[in-house]
Amino acid sequence: MRESIPKIEIEGREVPFIKGAYISTGLLRAASLQFTLPLTYDGYRNLWNKEVTFYFEQGDSKPIFRGYIKRVKEDFDQITIMAQDMLGYLVLGGNPENAKIALTDTDNIDGLTAGNAIRKAIDKAQLSSKISTTYIGDTTPLVSSSRPPLRGTMTILDIIKDLLGRAVDNSSSPPRPNIARLIDNGSTSELIIEPQSILDNTDVKHVFTEYGNIIDLRLINKKVPTVVIINGFNGVKGTYSHETAMAAYDRNYLEATNEKLKSPAECKDFAEKIFRANLETQYEYTLSSWEGAHLNENDVVRIETEDRRFSGVYRVSGKKIAFTPSTFDVGVNINRSPPTLVEYIAQQDN
Repeated sequence: MRESIPKIEIEGREVPFIKGAYISTGLLRAASLQFTLPLTYDGYRNLWNKEVTFYFEQGDSKPIFRGYIKRVKEDFDQITIMAQDMLGYLVLGGNPENAKIALTDTDNIDGLTAGNAIRKAIDKAQLSSKISTTYIGDTTPLVSSSRPPLRGTMTILDIIKDLLGRAVDNSSSPPRPNIARLIDNGSTSELIIEPQSILDNTDVKHVFTEYGNIIDLRLINKKVPTVVIINGFNGVKGTYSHETAMAAYDRNYLEATNEKLKSPAECKDFAEKIFRANLETQYEYTLSSWEGAHLNENDVVRIETEDRRFSGVYRVSGKKIAFTPSTFDVGVNINRSPPTLVEYIAQQDN
C-alpha cells in the first residue's frame, strides 16, 4: 500500500468510509465502486439510486468514478454499498427493467451517423440528464444508422454496440475498432467515441519500469476469434476461419462491417488480417503498481524491463484500485491487441 487521501461523496456530501474498491474492465461494461461505512452513518436506509463520486485525491477536480448506488447491505458493525457508473445506469435506467426504446418505420434513428444516432437514442430514452453526449464525436470511418436500419425494441447498450460494430478503421495496420467510453467533465459523465489508440511512443501517458514502479506483472490469455465474418458494401460478405486455431482455441465468432470493401475476396482478406492481428497479440497483462490510478481505458503506456518480450508500448484496458482513507493499491490491465469487435457487439452483462 502507498499513501493517498481519497474521498467519497454521496449526493455531494463527503462520507466517512472505512475501505473501498474500484473496478473498471472497459469494453462497454459498467465500472463498479464498493465501499463500507460505519453502521452509525445516518440515512443509510435511503441510499438506493443516490449519486456517488470517488476522488483518488482530496484535491482532484474530477472524480475517477461517478455512478449510482445499486445495493446496500447492513452487517453487524458496518454498511456495504455497491454502486455502478453511468454505463450501469444506461442498462437499467434507474429501474429494474433495462433502458429500452422501440424503433419503428415512423419513429427511429435512421439517416444519422453512429454518433448522432447514439445521441438521439439516449435522448429518446430520457437519459441525457444522466449521460451527456455533448462531446460524443463519431466513428472512424463514418457509418450510417440506416444500413441496415435498426428496428424493434432494443436496449440502449445494444444500439451502441451495433453501431460501433459497423465501423472498422483500415487506415493503419492492424485494423482498429472504434470504442465508446466514459469521461467526466467535473459535473457529469460524458460518453465519447474514438478509434482504438495506435501503439507507438508518440502519446505515452505513463511509463512503468521493472525496478521503479512495477510491483507485479501477470499474464492473462485472451479469447482469439477463429471465425471472422466481414460485411462489405452493398451486401457483399466474406468469411475467414482457421481450422487449426479452432482446434486450439474453440469456435469464437467475430462479425464486423467495413463498407470500403466491395467484393467477397476483399472482405475475406480483411477478415484474415483481423484474425492474424488477434492471434499474434492474444495476451493481456495485469500490472500492480502504486502509480497509474488516473489512467483511462485506451491510454497508451510504456513498459521498460530487461526482458525484451515484455518491454514496449501497451494500451490500458481496465484498472482496479483498493483503498482506505490513507492508502491504496493500483492494478492496471494492459494489452497490445485490438479487443475483438465481438466483445462490443455481443450482449454483455453489467
